[in-house]
Amino acid sequence: MNRPGTPARPLCVAVIGAGPSGFYAVEALIKVPDLNVRVDLFDRLPSPYGLARGGVAPDHQKIKSVTAVYDRVAADPRVRFFGHVKLGIDIMVSELRERYDQIVYAVGCESDRKMGIPGEDLKGSYSATDFVGWYNGHPDYRDMSFDLSCEAAAVVGIGNVAIDVVRILAQDPDVLAKTDIAAHALEALRKSKVKRVYLLGRRGPVQAAFSPKEIEEVGAVERADLVVDEGELRLDVVSQQGLSDATARKNYEYLVNAAHKGPGTKELKIIPRFCVSPVELIGENGRLAAVALEHNELEPDGKGGVKARGNHEYETLKDVGLVFRSVGYRGVPIPGVPFNDRAGRIDNDNGRVAPSEYAVGWAKRGPSGLIGTNRACSVATVAAMMEDLKADRLAVRNVDPSPDATPILLSAKGVQTVSFAQWKAIDKLELENGRKAGKIREKFTHVQEMLEAAAK
Repeated sequence: MNRPGTPARPLCVAVIGAGPSGFYAVEALIKVPDLNVRVDLFDRLPSPYGLARGGVAPDHQKIKSVTAVYDRVAADPRVRFFGHVKLGIDIMVSELRERYDQIVYAVGCESDRKMGIPGEDLKGSYSATDFVGWYNGHPDYRDMSFDLSCEAAAVVGIGNVAIDVVRILAQDPDVLAKTDIAAHALEALRKSKVKRVYLLGRRGPVQAAFSPKEIEEVGAVERADLVVDEGELRLDVVSQQGLSDATARKNYEYLVNAAHKGPGTKELKIIPRFCVSPVELIGENGRLAAVALEHNELEPDGKGGVKARGNHEYETLKDVGLVFRSVGYRGVPIPGVPFNDRAGRIDNDNGRVAPSEYAVGWAKRGPSGLIGTNRACSVATVAAMMEDLKADRLAVRNVDPSPDATPILLSAKGVQTVSFAQWKAIDKLELENGRKAGKIREKFTHVQEMLEAAAK
């Protein structure tokens, strides 16, 4: 019997999820010396790139340029892209096991964590994921709508995603109009009446998870004042020790300088608040109208970090008609694949999920790190895959290694797949439509639009 990975019998690998971690896994596989490999990359959308397309803010085009690397990976003749293929619907895990020697799950964390407070289901309360997907033209969120006629909006969380949401809410639409922001989002933002955008963090400024660059970009929004309360920058002993970290110190120094500038004169205000936690979303006639906050005190968590504890002092932010929670993300369980419910990700041991099955990216380690973090993560998992291959630790099963096995299956099911060549045709149309509109790109925001463009 021919050993997988040889010229007579290439190693057949399925990578599920064509986001950054999926592409980095494919890249690592095709770079393994003396390995004969064929990699099929699947995504449930017709478009690849995952969060690099649907999660990165439209005014961060430099970050999105990483997709040029993914294009080079996809151009390798050993790699095929199957877009518009949903795991668990169009193809089952059991069917993958019949066709591939190894399976890599690069499915990310597609749901968000809730705050678990009264009023969280009121109209006007959303996850940050909803808003990010909406303004990025992600098909899952295309038909959502957000009432921007309220006086104030609040973003719960102090990570980079929360900062992105704050910046997009406050940014001049004329600035965004040149980017690849979705047309429907730009139209709605032009009509926005929001005058105050709160950024709410349960811990202090030293523990903020945003990067110095991100908070500086918020402060650079020309039509808004960044209003920081000097009183909230007073540090306890625990936080003072945290200033030994260069990033935390740079964030803190920037906020101190912003506080010294005072409230400013512009009509629109961006207001970071620290050591506060929403304890209730207050409704009026079924809609969100205010946010009740509890003030927090910080104390060591016993693990070298800091935790927030409510001190029973409360206040209410009035006239808040929108709340976006950005307090963490969770994976969605895949039937037949081990899942760690507490951690909210695929259960794995350094990338190993089960014999011949692996995880990369957020599906492996949870929602942490930036796009570039995924490369080292995927390389490590591929190293484990090669160790298992070399040690004959692959699952014992009868695999059909024929290149036609998967296309025949999907065709028989009537699945309209999108190849990478078809995606590039869609990509070209989006760029052309963008040029006509005076912007970088005009995205197709419905799956059917993409399929029709691919079919042509």
